Amino acid sequence: MNIVIDTNIVASALFFGGKPLELIRLLLNKNIKAAASAAIILEYNSTIEHLLKRYNGNHIKVPLLQIVSAMKIIPETDNIHICRDPDDDKFISCAVDSNAQYIVSGDKDLLVLEKYSNIEIVTITQFFNRWNKKNES
Repeated sequence: MNIVIDTNIVASALFFGGKPLELIRLLLNKNIKAAASAAIILEYNSTIEHLLKRYNGNHIKVPLLQIVSAMKIIPETDNIHICRDPDDDKFISCAVDSNAQYIVSGDKDLLVLEKYSNIEIVTITQFFNRWNKKNES
């Protein structure tokens, strides 16, 4: 299973755990594949730096470098303009370029799309519902 993980899911995993951290563990254990572009990694990094300052350097659950190292880094070739928030277009582009099946997000600007081409845009709960159903078969 190939996915693209939105920044809010990565940040939630690093700082709060829960289902987002379970998703990251699937990635680190090579149960799923995830792709990211340079623009996505920059957004991950700047968001994590902001949150570290906001939470006074609160301990993170998994180093960002470990997460990014487990991802396939791809060049962006598609230049898609579909999201009502143009900053989110990079996730759609990355999903198209990497042939992802899902974009996992908590961002309403992405989730409102529900689907782009053959890529489903799902919440973390929706992803795990699909993951569990697939693994029950």
